[in-house]
Amino acid sequence: MSEATNSPQVSVVIPVFNEEENISILQSELRVALAGIDHEIVFVDDGSTDRTVEKIEHGTNVRVLRIEKNTGQSAALYVGCKAARGATVVMIDSDLQNDPADIPRLLAEISKGADMVCGYRRTRKDTMQKRIISRVANFVRSRYTGDGIRDTGCTLKAMRRECGDEFIPFKGMHRFMASLVKGGGYRIVEIPVNHRPRRFGQTKYGFGSRGLKTVRDLLGVRWLLDRHLRYKVREE
Repeated sequence: MSEATNSPQVSVVIPVFNEEENISILQSELRVALAGIDHEIVFVDDGSTDRTVEKIEHGTNVRVLRIEKNTGQSAALYVGCKAARGATVVMIDSDLQNDPADIPRLLAEISKGADMVCGYRRTRKDTMQKRIISRVANFVRSRYTGDGIRDTGCTLKAMRRECGDEFIPFKGMHRFMASLVKGGGYRIVEIPVNHRPRRFGQTKYGFGSRGLKTVRDLLGVRWLLDRHLRYKVREE
């Protein structure tokens, strides 16, 4: 990987939890995808109980942050985004279902003027049940928050680092990142991205992690968006 600087061009934030079989493959794919790009890799280990951290290949531009116990994807992404040093922050899953080869396409949209770029999985490689649940959840969330985002369950995103100031640390936040950023007045675009079958391990999230909890989160986020302070300041 390229040599790190104190303020790299891009920070890639990767939440990890018991993904020991995927880490080496992911880092190899990231080397190819990020070739020629000044970057850092920020792994956020969310209390893994396997050899995930041991499998990470350390380097001058690889950072590993460890959460003491498993707290959830929202916590890992929040911690990683706050720690990121790059002007642009990319978020990607560690389970290999997101494709690092899509990262340059997200960065290209940022260079064109987007503040946040959300990938959406055009052809999902999940079970029928998971696809149906996700489709319904995305429809309800999009209609209720008005964010217009079709697939917030896709972790693969890129954003200007300042967009992270809109994040509020709560369980389930990762499903509402785009809603919070758009509510802050930032410009969001979506692009289709590749989605691959899970090769190793098991999914960490199922219907039990959503349901009533997501409805409660939805009500809270809608309240926050309705109460959002919008103002401009001019110094004389």
